[in-house]
Amino acid sequence: MAREDFNTAKRNKNDEFYTKLDDIAKELKYYKQYFKDKVVLCNCDDPYESNFFKYFALNFNQLGLKKLIATCYDGSPIAGDELPLLFEIEETEPQKIAYKVEITEVQDYNNDGAVNMADVQWLIQNDKNALSLLKGNGSFDSPECIELLKEADIVVTNPPFSLFREYLAILNKYNKQFLIIGNTNALTYKETFRMFQQDKIRTGYTNFNVGMFFQVPDNWEKYHHLENGKKIARVSTSCWFTSLPVTKHNEEIILYKKYSPEEYPYYDNYDAINVDRVTDIPSDFNGIMGVPITFMDKFNPEQFEILGATQRECHDAIPDTRKYDEYWECKPDGTRTGSSGGKTNENGNLLKNDGQHNYFENSEGRQIQSTYQRVFIRNKKPQKP
Repeated sequence: MAREDFNTAKRNKNDEFYTKLDDIAKELKYYKQYFKDKVVLCNCDDPYESNFFKYFALNFNQLGLKKLIATCYDGSPIAGDELPLLFEIEETEPQKIAYKVEITEVQDYNNDGAVNMADVQWLIQNDKNALSLLKGNGSFDSPECIELLKEADIVVTNPPFSLFREYLAILNKYNKQFLIIGNTNALTYKETFRMFQQDKIRTGYTNFNVGMFFQVPDNWEKYHHLENGKKIARVSTSCWFTSLPVTKHNEEIILYKKYSPEEYPYYDNYDAINVDRVTDIPSDFNGIMGVPITFMDKFNPEQFEILGATQRECHDAIPDTRKYDEYWECKPDGTRTGSSGGKTNENGNLLKNDGQHNYFENSEGRQIQSTYQRVFIRNKKPQKP
C-alpha cells in the first residue's frame, strides 16, 4: 500500500482496514487450544461483513467455543451494506444501525454436509442464537460494549490503527486476553512498550516484516489488486499483538559474535553500545545494548531484559546524557538543512560521520550521526568473555 494513502488515512482517522480471511486463518491456527469453552468477542464494523466473525462462525464447533459475540458500529462505512439484517426496522430509507450478534450454536442449516458461508447467513434462525439492536452506536468504549467485553474471555479483532492506544488500554483495564492487529509503530508507544517489559504482550506468528493485505475504501486511488470487486492494499507496517502464549518467544536467539569496542561503539548520549542487527548481538557482553526495534519480534523474556528505548518517553531507566540543541543538521556534502540538532535529542547518536548520511555538527566541529530507533536490553545470561 502506498505510504501517502496510509498516512493520509491516519491523519483523517479514516483507517478502517478490513482484514482478509486467509490472513486471519494463517495466524489463528496457532492458538486453537486457547479457545475451547471460551467466550470470544469481535468488535467489528458489521458482523456479516467481518472476516473475524466469519472465521469464528465457520470454526465455532472445531474450536469448541462457548459463545461468539460480535458487535456492529453504526459509524462504519460498511455496516449493513450487503447482507440483510434478519429483523425489521421501521424506516423507509436505509440507515446505519448498531447491533450485536450472540452465537452459542452453529449447525449445518442448509443440509449440504458442511458448515460454510451459506450457513453463516442463517445463524440467528436458531433459537439459541440472537441478533438485537444496541441502544448506543456500538463503539468499543460504549457502556453496552464494555459490558460485553466483561463477559468475554478473549477479544479478537482489528481496531482502527488511530485508536490502538485507547483500545489496548480498555483491554488492559479489564484484564482481557486478546489477539489484535496494529501498526508496527505501536511497538514503541509508551503504553505498549511497558506491557512488553512486563511480558503482558508480544507479537504473533505472522512474519513481522511481511505485513498484511487489507480491503480498503473504494476512494483509495492506490492499491495492490482487486478481489471480487474490492480494493486490496498491502500495509507493510502491520502485525499481530497478543497476550496469548507464542512459542517463538520461548526460543532463544542464537548468539555467535563476541564483543569488541571497534565493532560495538558506545552511544554519545547513552551508556550503552550500539548493535546494528539482532543477529549481531554479542554473546559475551553483560552491559546495556541498543538493538533495532525488530528485536521485539524475537524477544524471549527468559534470555533478555528490556530496559527502555530511545524516544517516546521509554528510556527512564537509561537516561540520555547529552542534548544537541546547539548543533545543526547537515547533508552529506556539508550543506545545512535548516534543522537544529534538537530533532535528534533522545535518538541513539554515534560520534562519527560516514559521509553517506545526514549528520549533526556544533560550532566546535564535533559531528554525530543518528541511528534508527533502538531498544535497550541486557542479556540475562551472557557467556564468559
